[in-house]
Amino acid sequence: MQPNHSANAPKEIVFKAPFAVVLRNTVSGQQQLNATRSFRAGDVISPFFAGFVSNIPNYLTVQISENKHITLQPEFLQYINHGCDPNVFFDTHAMELVCLKDIAENEEFTFFYPSTEWEMDQPFVCQCGSVNCLQLIQGASFLSTKVLQQYRLTQFIEEKLLHKVNAEISR
Repeated sequence: MQPNHSANAPKEIVFKAPFAVVLRNTVSGQQQLNATRSFRAGDVISPFFAGFVSNIPNYLTVQISENKHITLQPEFLQYINHGCDPNVFFDTHAMELVCLKDIAENEEFTFFYPSTEWEMDQPFVCQCGSVNCLQLIQGASFLSTKVLQQYRLTQFIEEKLLHKVNAEISR
């Protein structure tokens, strides 16, 4: 894992939302969504809905079915970055952003990308810094059932995983 030398660089506010701010790292340009108040595990942080719907993924979409990928509305939710130890979850069935663990004011929101993506459009090397970092993030299809069982997954990913397990058993 490459160290993220700009992680502690100054950040500027680029957008204020009702419960969060979008911050931009002044060195890397990377943006992130941070809480402006605390949340408790289980809280519904925000409803969301589909903006643009596509039959192919891109780096801004969330997969909700085999050939349906959506951009998130409100749009600022797209700045929730990946983390191997996530604190939020996009429930694409209820269309709610859910708090997985207590979040303190000013803490960055993170979600586990493979929880919504079967095969990602743009895989990447993770630099989250978690002790359980998975390193290469490509989508749920590239992870073992054992690893995926540690995460909350969307209904779509759960169904895909079940088909994968059944196919492996049938061989």
